[in-house]
Amino acid sequence: MISKHTYRIALILLSAILLVTSCKSKKPVLKGSPGEVVKPQDFIADKYAVIMDVNKSDIQNGRLYNFIEEWTGTPYRFGGLDKNGIDCSGLAYLLEQQVYGVNIPRMTSQQINVIKRKYEDELQEGDLVFFDFDGKKFSHVGIYLQNGYVVHASTRRGVIIVKLRDPSMYRYFSRAGSIMQTVTADSSNGK
Repeated sequence: MISKHTYRIALILLSAILLVTSCKSKKPVLKGSPGEVVKPQDFIADKYAVIMDVNKSDIQNGRLYNFIEEWTGTPYRFGGLDKNGIDCSGLAYLLEQQVYGVNIPRMTSQQINVIKRKYEDELQEGDLVFFDFDGKKFSHVGIYLQNGYVVHASTRRGVIIVKLRDPSMYRYFSRAGSIMQTVTADSSNGK
């Protein structure tokens, strides 16, 4: 039979364990307003520093990486714009809007028209990166992060981060650039 004292100690330890584990919730929090750069949560900075082989201090845009954390793994669905499925241009559309406060057109064929072209070595966080899949010009879009990494909605794997120079992607790389300042709310045409 267990003594009252042993039972109390076990109960206190169990309560302490539950309290400690519940306080370390690993849920991303989208703080600040679109366009505002906020410090990322430590677990987000740690995770994405490892993924992109950068220093933790290089992960500075908490809104961006929390957005990615929230959408990672969402399946691809042509025309999709929610957690049940999203396509590449929908991901770019929502990310630019919710992270940077910039409205861009909804479709890839229109998104290519709102960038100022850049060379690959000039790319910065938030720039759009276009690919020619299935022999179709500018048929896929991703968003440049840093250190050669891009987030996009893959038809096979859903929302993922990949190395731009990964052979399976890079051979289709077509054009990239920053969103022009003249983009307005009028360019956010629905699909």
